[in-house]
Amino acid sequence: MPQIAAFAFNLSALSRLGNLSGELDRFTQGFSQAKFTQNSPSITPNRSRVEKFQLGTEMAAACQQPRKNQGGYAEDHKCSDILPFSIFTSDMRVPFLDLKAHHDPMRKEITEAVSEVIDASAFAGGPFVERFEKSLANFCQVDHAIGVGSGTESLWLALLANGIGRGDEVITVPSTFIATAEAISHVGAKPVFVDIMEESYNMDPSKLEAAINSKTKAIIPVHLFGQMADMDPIMLIAKKHGLFVVEDAAQAIGAEYKGRRAGAVGHCASFSFYPGKNLGALGEAGAITTNDSDLAKRIRILRDHGQTEKYCHSEIGWNGRMDGIQAAVLDIKLKRLDDSTRRRRENAALYHDQLDDFDGVILPAEVAEYKHVYHVFSIRVKRRDKIMDDMAKEGIGCAIHYPVPIHLQAAYQDLEYESGSFPVAEQCASEFLSLPMFPELTSLQISRIVEALKKAVRSI
Repeated sequence: MPQIAAFAFNLSALSRLGNLSGELDRFTQGFSQAKFTQNSPSITPNRSRVEKFQLGTEMAAACQQPRKNQGGYAEDHKCSDILPFSIFTSDMRVPFLDLKAHHDPMRKEITEAVSEVIDASAFAGGPFVERFEKSLANFCQVDHAIGVGSGTESLWLALLANGIGRGDEVITVPSTFIATAEAISHVGAKPVFVDIMEESYNMDPSKLEAAINSKTKAIIPVHLFGQMADMDPIMLIAKKHGLFVVEDAAQAIGAEYKGRRAGAVGHCASFSFYPGKNLGALGEAGAITTNDSDLAKRIRILRDHGQTEKYCHSEIGWNGRMDGIQAAVLDIKLKRLDDSTRRRRENAALYHDQLDDFDGVILPAEVAEYKHVYHVFSIRVKRRDKIMDDMAKEGIGCAIHYPVPIHLQAAYQDLEYESGSFPVAEQCASEFLSLPMFPELTSLQISRIVEALKKAVRSI
């Protein structure tokens, strides 16, 4: 990582430090109290300036040497709690996502697992998929998990298996990836949208009943960014009107709502294992979870060309099987997911610690009794596009989830929604800015991101 070591800076940077000896005394005192029990340099108060300078360089290097925890992830030393951040150079680049850092600790295990699949020639469905399905069902606290080819496919098959089709309507939100609406369209139904709540960015249950009519057959609440929708009132309304509920949990594996995990509250749930997700495959994959045995059986038939047994087809199905290689990799990653989620939540807490009192930035809120898994850490800012450009110039990777709500997409012009139809969703879409968020993100990187963000916000 270029030029990030403390004290390895030029004279202009030195001049900004003022009393270098005082800074180093404070730094080394803090460093001696940190949890660096191995290979830590001894601390003495009477070192010369040159000795302190050299010592600082060693300590900064130590901060950059990750230790592995039991889950295989690098432990962050939280050096930013010890070091005055001003002693770091300002050219640290931080990617929006670092999948290489994510895969490196488990590369050997993944390679061995792929070899097992090759040796068994179990590429499409088969024992590795079955093993992962059992692991996933246990993780989500449900009776059944069905592996499929993608998250989009899981939504589509869930609707198809429940008999939803032409002439039906399905209610969802405009603040989501287009796959949510695509799945509705591809079963022949019509997407109908309701606005979101500003607190959670998820479906507003108070808007639901006004959108229900005789054609309404299902509701798809989206657990956006890793926080579950308010499921209790949604399920009560669904029960009152006899509606099917599919959780869109593509971004929320491991999230919780009042002690229940994503995938265990609706009639069924859809998961995506796209590589960048909290639980990501090495390609495309998805799954459906449910406690309904009859529904699970029908989904399994539909994903395998409608087969009840080989070459015997009870209905028109589809090739929606999960690949054996993806299942083997996902099974390895699932064992690390709780630790990965813990690290995401710690990183979110660091963002909050450093930005809570900063004007001009609205931070994501975790609703009481919920567990947010922070697939995305999306803030809200005015003049979002300029701030994103300024962050890019500082070497900070950001993203926008999502700049155009579904009801205003050209693909859905025929629904005849207009600008202003869903004011909360539209306002949020114009302000959302996703900061880097991944388990391997370090506190030093977060401090650098925050520094660049504050600079960008102050400039507008």
